Amino acid sequence: MAVPTAVNGQITDSVTQSNVEVLGNAPAMGMSATYQSLGHSIGLMFENAVGNQQQLAIAGQAATNQGVIQVYSFNTMAGATAASKIAQSDTPDTMMSMMSALKATQSF
Repeated sequence: MAVPTAVNGQITDSVTQSNVEVLGNAPAMGMSATYQSLGHSIGLMFENAVGNQQQLAIAGQAATNQGVIQVYSFNTMAGATAASKIAQSDTPDTMMSMMSALKATQSF
């Protein structure tokens, strides 16, 4: 029991035990808050990764669509001449490097 006071000893013992319980639970509560924060952060990380993959997939589809549109638009002699000029320039290499970069980022 506590030192004799004007308050009943059972009351002071009860308050003391409550305080000890709070102090005993503090490390566990702190770790649980840390784990919850960590879980939330990891969830946000995966959510952002999925969003980035979706955006890269859309960009890849758009690039492919533009390439197909360009291939199908060469139906005249002027188009054939332009196609041969493009084939001789560095545009195909640039497009291949862009597609390689897109595929490399999608593998993550």
